[in-house]
Amino acid sequence: MFVHMTIPGLIRLLAGFVLAGAFLPSPAYSQDRQGMIHSMGAQVMPFSLAKTLHVFEMTESGGIQQVVIRDQADSDQIPMIRMHLQHEAILFSSGNYSDPASLHGTQMPGVKELTEGAAEIHIEFEPLPNGAQIVFSTSDLHLLTALHRWFGAQLSDHGADAAYR
Repeated sequence: MFVHMTIPGLIRLLAGFVLAGAFLPSPAYSQDRQGMIHSMGAQVMPFSLAKTLHVFEMTESGGIQQVVIRDQADSDQIPMIRMHLQHEAILFSSGNYSDPASLHGTQMPGVKELTEGAAEIHIEFEPLPNGAQIVFSTSDLHLLTALHRWFGAQLSDHGADAAYR
């Protein structure tokens, strides 16, 4: 049995399939993936993911990535947070995103652009009373978008271990 369909009807049908697919859970954002990231985190980060929180803030010129302790009783995590983020800031400044790529995957959104455009991104490490942060800034719109995509992917992967501000 054949169904006669007009071009506008076909377009509406295809658009419906596309929109429906956009709201289906993606494996990249599943709880299984977040659990895997949580359990593998110790291979890349010397501090406890259970005792810390990754905070991502997208700004007009870049972004701020923080790692802070969840509870003041876990202040023993602060030196490890600072050591790790200071090391990462040095690596990121030279275009080396291998640590997060080893955890999140080499095809992580934004990493290729950030690696290639490292000279156009200002990266600064800053200690915080409850952890540390890395501040990223750029005047290149393409790199700004890549940075925001990278932050978004990390937020998704870290699940309950991360927050957006």
